[in-house]
Amino acid sequence: MPDYGQPLEFGTFLTPGNAPASDPVEHAVLCEQLGYDLVTFQDHPYQPRFLDTWTLLTWVAARTDRIRVSGNVLNLPLRQPAVLARAAASLDLLSGGRVDLALGAGGFWDAIAAMGGPRRTPGEAVQALAEALEIIRGIWTTDERRPLRVSGEFYDVAGAKRGPATTRPIPIVLGAYGPRMLRLVGQQADGWLPTLANLPDGGLARGNSTIDEAAQDAGRDPRAIRRWVNLSGSFAPTGTGRLDGPVDQWVDELTSLALSDGVATFILSSDDESTLRTFADQVAPAVREAVGHARRSG
Repeated sequence: MPDYGQPLEFGTFLTPGNAPASDPVEHAVLCEQLGYDLVTFQDHPYQPRFLDTWTLLTWVAARTDRIRVSGNVLNLPLRQPAVLARAAASLDLLSGGRVDLALGAGGFWDAIAAMGGPRRTPGEAVQALAEALEIIRGIWTTDERRPLRVSGEFYDVAGAKRGPATTRPIPIVLGAYGPRMLRLVGQQADGWLPTLANLPDGGLARGNSTIDEAAQDAGRDPRAIRRWVNLSGSFAPTGTGRLDGPVDQWVDELTSLALSDGVATFILSSDDESTLRTFADQVAPAVREAVGHARRSG
């Protein structure tokens, strides 16, 4: 099941830097003008040279009309899940349904602890994320009249009122690499978001296999889980490596990722205007056409 048949999307992964050295809001506005489907920002709340990601997402949503916004990925240990659920629902309502929720279990534990957050082992971080998913979706389940109660090892919600209701089921996407996290994607999440450069050879295929098996064991259709990927590279007249070369090379490699590895959402990591324009104007349309042609022919 390498091609899950989902429509392709193209987005950007921008740096939430402080102006005037960087202006992430203007970059996001440009991405909407260029036709991108979504714009995402890394989330490191302990990093003072970055703007707060959630505040930035709200500002970007107010400055744009069509493009979706998301963290990439939100640092769960420093964002309480019930409050995050209400924040996401609120921004969803204010933006007209333009929020995706991409979450990470945590990393850089020294920095997290320095900000007053918990220090967790890998196993604890996965368990905490699983509990957070139950809480977040519970807050959004407004057709249930009973208050939300979740008694977990890391999070306790004792009678929280549900709501507000979202405009649509907000997709929850997990940044995941290890087997436990990948199984959690298959069991509970709507999407998987790795960074291509962080995966070993064959990592996408192995990750997909783990996710698909976990989804089937949980009674879910693996095709309903969207596969995202962060990618980076450069455009050059001659190819020197993966995603380093001419436009045609990029098109061929991304088409292969879609058809052979099931990737449906490509997130370009770049703040360079020329790169953003080339990807939007030349790469994305050609990949859509190539994948569409292959699907029609197959």
